[in-house]
Amino acid sequence: MTATTDKLLLDAAYEWEKNSPDRVYMTQPQGDGKVVDYTWKETMDQSRRMAAYLRSLDLPPNSNIALISKNCAHFVMCDLAIWMAGHATVALYPTLNADSVAYILDHSDSKLVFIGKLDDWEDIEPGIPADMPRIALPLAPPTDFTKWDEVIAAHEPIADNPSPAPDQLCLICYTSGSTGRPKGVMHSHYSASIPAQHFGKELEITADDRVLSYLPLAHVMERATVECGSLYSGTHIYFADSLDTFVQDMHRARPTLFISVPRLWLKFQLGVLQKFPAKKLDRLLKIPILKGIVAKKIREGLGLGDARLNGSGSAPLPADLIDWYDRIGIHIIEGYGMSEDFAYSHMSTPTKRKAGHVGVAWPNVETRISDEGEIRGYEL
Repeated sequence: MTATTDKLLLDAAYEWEKNSPDRVYMTQPQGDGKVVDYTWKETMDQSRRMAAYLRSLDLPPNSNIALISKNCAHFVMCDLAIWMAGHATVALYPTLNADSVAYILDHSDSKLVFIGKLDDWEDIEPGIPADMPRIALPLAPPTDFTKWDEVIAAHEPIADNPSPAPDQLCLICYTSGSTGRPKGVMHSHYSASIPAQHFGKELEITADDRVLSYLPLAHVMERATVECGSLYSGTHIYFADSLDTFVQDMHRARPTLFISVPRLWLKFQLGVLQKFPAKKLDRLLKIPILKGIVAKKIREGLGLGDARLNGSGSAPLPADLIDWYDRIGIHIIEGYGMSEDFAYSHMSTPTKRKAGHVGVAWPNVETRISDEGEIRGYEL
């Protein structure tokens, strides 16, 4: 990718902060059904205060700073703070074992680590060097680490609007390590910004849209489409609390945009068929006067009553499963991308979709088929 003057991630965030400070940007569950809303003003204020603290540490310019956390509002604030301080984020999967954590922290030469919302902290902690500075986010497990809230209370927010050079390192996405040692993919501010910006343009996503963030933000798909994409579209991000509260989280968010993966789409189908056995559902959907009522009831039950875009990625979705969802009015578009292209490669659209096909190349993407029959997409 060739660097240009296109609006970068931080520049987009500054615009929302300036033009829509009181608009709610993120909704974070606190447990027991309680939530906290963060406006753009509140989001940027906390991020600016943490950026001031990171500047005070006098780390080498463009240092790598690690972040280990499940999805939460402070994951996004961490990214913003790290970038404003002139550094790059290394996000680790919150399900890694200590050996993989230790490897990534060493391989990336991370100078500091943020610890966030985690289920298996005891499996992760041994992988963090004892002498590495640590900061605990508000939903982190109990520790004696420096607390996020203490840091932002002690520092005034930075007053400037730093904008890194387009070719400066922004983040490193490490693979899950399921096929060997995790591999890190480096993205500049440009290569992370332009795909995120184009997602919103091509799919006409706006600040009136809502999305539930629950797929790992350490993975490139959720990072690109939900977090980074929202910095351009202003989409309201709702975070899931836990697997046990997923249904309640869906109904709280009532997403207009919903992104999932094949195994979850299959799980949702199985849940529907437990209430509506296949033969009974087929019979009901063939009755014109009942078809619309039944389909709407199912969509509402899934929390997808307001969803206008439903997407799937990470693996092929069986054609018959897409057809099944079509019958109940959930029209799934599939996407294909790699960590190397920040998930920006191919996608079907509401008007260009066919079960069993991944879709068309995004604008400015050149496609070729390798000798092994694999798709290779390159942004021009």
